[in-house]
Amino acid sequence: MKKRGESKQNKEKPGILSRISIGRIISILFILILVFMLLSLFGLFAAIFVGPVPTGNIAVIPITGTITAEGYSYGSTVSATKTIEWIEDAEENDEIKAILLDINSPGGSAVGSDEIALAVRAAEKPVVAVIREIGTSGAYWIASAADKVYANRMSVTGSIGVLGSYLEFAKLLEDYNITYRRLVSGKYKDMGSPFKELTDEEELIFQMAIDTIHSYFIDAVAENRNIPVDRVREIATGRFVLGIEAVELGLVDELGTKQDAVAYLEKELNITADLAEYRPRMSLRDILSAVGKNPIAGLGTINLQT
Repeated sequence: MKKRGESKQNKEKPGILSRISIGRIISILFILILVFMLLSLFGLFAAIFVGPVPTGNIAVIPITGTITAEGYSYGSTVSATKTIEWIEDAEENDEIKAILLDINSPGGSAVGSDEIALAVRAAEKPVVAVIREIGTSGAYWIASAADKVYANRMSVTGSIGVLGSYLEFAKLLEDYNITYRRLVSGKYKDMGSPFKELTDEEELIFQMAIDTIHSYFIDAVAENRNIPVDRVREIATGRFVLGIEAVELGLVDELGTKQDAVAYLEKELNITADLAEYRPRMSLRDILSAVGKNPIAGLGTINLQT
C-alpha cells in the first residue's frame, strides 16, 4: 500500500511542476510584453511631444495663434515663455547664424507680446520677421522688433490698438430673477465682473489702463521702426492694413515670402540656408496641466489684449 501511494505521488509531481513552469513562463511573457508596451509608449511620447533638437544655421521660430504669457506653444496658442526660450536657445547655439520669425497670429496678451518683442530686440544675431496671412496687434508688436520685416501684399497686419471688451450679463440675470450677491473687500475688487454693471468710475479706470498700454505699444513701434511717435499715433487707430499699404506706411520693409526672407539672409550672411525648425510640441506635463485647468477659472476677469 505504501509503495502504491508513493508511486501515485511520484506520478502527480510532474503535472504540478509543469503547471508551475507554465505559470512562470506566462508571467515572464506578460512582464516582457508590458515592458515592451511601456517602451513603445515612451518612444511615442518622445517622438510626438519632445521631438528632435532642431539643427541648422537659420532658426525658424513660429509665432502662430493667440499669444499668451504662459500656457504652451501648440496648435492655436503661442507661449511667450516658450518662444523666449527658443530665441535664447538660438542665440546660444553657435551653429545658428540668424533667426526667422514665421508669424501667423492675430495678437493676444499685451504682456506676452511685449516680452517676446523685448527678447527679439535683445537678440544679437540678425532677426527677420515674415508675416504670412495675419500679423496684427501683439503679433505686429513682435514683428516690429525684428531687424527686417516681410509681408505678403495681402497679409493683414497693423491694428495697433488694445482690446479690453467683455460680455456683461447683469440685465440677463435680472430677467431670470437671479441675484448677484456682492461680497468683496475693496470697492473695486469685482470691477469687471460680468454679473454686475460697470460704473462710470470703473469704466474710466479700465479706459485709462487701456490707453496706457496703447501708449506703450505706440512708443515701441516708433522705436523699433524708427518712425516719429506722432506719425505712429496717427496710424494707431486699431485699424488693420494690408501688406501693400503697410510698406507704404513704413510698418513693413518689403513684400515677400518666407523664401524671400531666407534668400535675403543667405546673401547678407554669405551662407547656404539650412533651416532649424523650432516646432511647437506639448510635453506630457503641458497636457496634464491643460487637462487640470478649470475651464471657467477666467470667468469674471478682463484680459487686456493687443
